Amino acid sequence: MTGPAIVVRADDPLPPYEQIRRQIAGVIASGGLHPGDRLPPLRQLARDLDVAVGTVGRAYRDLEAQGWVESRRGRGTHVLTPPTATVAPPTESLERLARDYLAAAMELGFTQQQAIDAVHR
Repeated sequence: MTGPAIVVRADDPLPPYEQIRRQIAGVIASGGLHPGDRLPPLRQLARDLDVAVGTVGRAYRDLEAQGWVESRRGRGTHVLTPPTATVAPPTESLERLARDYLAAAMELGFTQQQAIDAVHR
């Protein structure tokens, strides 16, 4: 899968499958994945994220139910044209990116203020 790496955070109040679903939908909505691109196999992504296969399976099933992807046995899961009604407005996408940036900076040991100051430089 191309695009930003998917990250499951233990301190996130959302369940892991929802974190995965939202991040993949966000990558598709932002153009990081295109119609026809193949998502990683369930077992591979589960291993990469250190989560259960069922967790990734639920995220993929939800994405399919919402029209983001299509799964076919033996052929994998492929990106569809993003559903227009569910694409996040740019402000929502920007806020999500900002939260992800702050969380990543804090995981590296920076304070929230240091991360914000770095953006302003």
